Amino acid sequence: MLGIALGVAALIVVLSVMNGFQHELRDRILGVVSHVQIQGANSSVENWPQLERQVKTIIPIVGVAPYSSTQGLLSKDDAVRGVMVRGVFPKKEKQVSAVGKQMIAGNLDSLVDEKFNIILGSELARMLGAELKDKVLLMIPKGQLTPAGVIPRLKMFTVSGVFDSGMYDYDASLALVHLRDVQKLTRSLSGVDGLRIKIKNLFAAPAVNQKISENIEFQNVYVTDWTQSHSSFFRAVQIEKRVMFIILMLVVAVAAFNIVSTLVMAVADKRSDIAILRTLGSSPNQIMLIFMIQGALIGIIGTLIGASLGVTIALNIDVIVPFVESFLGVDLLSKDVYYISDLPSELKFNDVIVTVAVSFFLSISATIYPSWRASKTRPAEALRYE
Repeated sequence: MLGIALGVAALIVVLSVMNGFQHELRDRILGVVSHVQIQGANSSVENWPQLERQVKTIIPIVGVAPYSSTQGLLSKDDAVRGVMVRGVFPKKEKQVSAVGKQMIAGNLDSLVDEKFNIILGSELARMLGAELKDKVLLMIPKGQLTPAGVIPRLKMFTVSGVFDSGMYDYDASLALVHLRDVQKLTRSLSGVDGLRIKIKNLFAAPAVNQKISENIEFQNVYVTDWTQSHSSFFRAVQIEKRVMFIILMLVVAVAAFNIVSTLVMAVADKRSDIAILRTLGSSPNQIMLIFMIQGALIGIIGTLIGASLGVTIALNIDVIVPFVESFLGVDLLSKDVYYISDLPSELKFNDVIVTVAVSFFLSISATIYPSWRASKTRPAEALRYE
C-alpha cells in the first residue's frame, strides 16, 4: 500500500509542478509576445487604422496595437550589443502586453514622440552598463548614401526605463521606442509592420487566427498566433511532461506488481483453506474473486492514500518548499541561476483522475494471475499431506 501511495503521490506532485512551470513560462512569454499577430507579407501595412477597425468587427478582442520593428546595434562606451528594436504606442501597447507592469525602472509612458527615449530589457541594460537618463547610440543596418559612401543610420537615444519579463531571450535582446521614432529611422512614416492582438482566451488563438484569415479583406498580409511562433518550445514542454508521466508511472507499476508476489505467497499459504472451501462447494470463480478483492483493496487503499497525499502537497507546495529550504539551509532554485526562483504548482483535476485510474488498473491487473492460480487448486492434492 505504501509503495503504491508513494508512487501515486510523486506522480501527482511532479505533474502539478510541471503544469506550474508551463503556466509560468507561458505567462512570461505572452507578457511580451502577442496572442495573435497580423503582419505585412512583403511590405509594411499602410492603412493600419482601417485594418484595426476591420479586425474588431470580425472578433471580440481585449486590445490591438500597431508595431514596427527593426534590428540594430546598441552601444554605450565600449559595450556593443545586437538588439531588436520594437516601435510601439505606449497606451495601445498596454492593451496587448504586460511590459507596462514589468517595469523595474521608469515607465512605459516615458516613450514620447520626438523625445527619442528608449526602454531596455534588464539583461540588455546590464550588459551595456546603462542606467536611467544614460545616452545610448542606436545603429540600424538601413544605410544612407553620403559623399563618403553608404553608412548606417545613427541616432542617440536616452534610456527612460528598464523592464524585466523574466525571460532571458527578451530581456537581453529587446528594446522599446516610440513607434514614430522607428518610422523616422526606417523612413517609413505612414506604414507599420503589423498589428498585435490580445484576446480573452489565449487557447482560442488558433481558431481566432483562422477566422481572421478567412474574413480579412486586406491583401498581402498573413496572420500568426503564439502557438505557431513558439510551437517547438511548448511542444517540447508537453513531450517532457508525457515522458515524465511514463517514467513515474513505472514506479507505480513496480509497486502494483508487488501485489503479485504478495498474493502468490498468500495462495501458497492458504492452499489447505482453499481446498476446504472447494470441498464445501465454492466454485473456482468464487475463489478467484476472493483473491482479486484482496489485491484490489491493497491497490485502492494505496491509490487513495497516495492521491490524498499528492493533492495536499501540490496545493501547499508554496509553503512546503520554503520550509524545506529554511530547514536545510539551501536555496533549491537560486535567483542567480534560474529565471523562475519559486517552485510553481498547478493542480489539474484531469491529471489526478488519469493517475488514479491507471494505478487502479495496474493494481487489478496484478491480481489476475495469482487469483487464477488459486482457482486452479485441486482439493485432493492440497489436503493429501494435511
